[in-house]
Amino acid sequence: MAGIWRPPLQVAWCGTLPYGPTWEWQRRLAASRASGELTHDVLLLLEHPPVYTMGRGGSPDHLLVGEEGLRQAGAEYFEVDRGGSVTYHGPGQLVGYPIVNLEERVLDAVEYLRCLEGALIDSCQLLGVEAFREPPYTGVWARAGKLAAIGVRLSARKVTYHGFALNGTTDLAAFARIVPCGIEGRSASSLQGEGATGDCSPRALADLVAPFVANALGLRSEWVDPAGLEVPAPRELTAPA
Repeated sequence: MAGIWRPPLQVAWCGTLPYGPTWEWQRRLAASRASGELTHDVLLLLEHPPVYTMGRGGSPDHLLVGEEGLRQAGAEYFEVDRGGSVTYHGPGQLVGYPIVNLEERVLDAVEYLRCLEGALIDSCQLLGVEAFREPPYTGVWARAGKLAAIGVRLSARKVTYHGFALNGTTDLAAFARIVPCGIEGRSASSLQGEGATGDCSPRALADLVAPFVANALGLRSEWVDPAGLEVPAPRELTAPA
């Protein structure tokens, strides 16, 4: 039986990028996708230097050491326009930012979240880690704690940005400075800590996760060079050091 053709999800491995300019890049990509200038959905996969981000559903009480304490620990801090509360990004963690037109995919926001959860669960299980949902919370969990945080934003035309963060070899001590995702009494975990088999580095996880995300959205993954995307990265991300 002939296969069904699926539109591409253009996947770009971007390396290690600072948070602020990457957030701006997402917004440009989302605006371009909503206007039709960007003709395909995109998935940016990357790693961030240490940074804490507070979503629209967060509270200052979730910063256990305050903003200054986070900065003294060597991390940046941003208040951002995604849902959810505070989370941490840093070395050893795969961060994914899907720029997806949900109207074209015929998905609502809740269905989209479930798609991301399912893709990450399948990825974790392929590494031998028992991963699961834990309603009513959004994200992916293992026995010892939360493996992946998910927080998204929709543009006026239902194009997504922000996304997910999957702990591979992440230093979990960074989560002790916050109430992760605003959920009291719950800790973070990592694939490495859960005894995953195989390479849990962000670059290896990118290769693993991308096809699962594409398939969950009814797309096919198509790797591209970040420089080849129709919306270029901000100069701060491309200028020589």
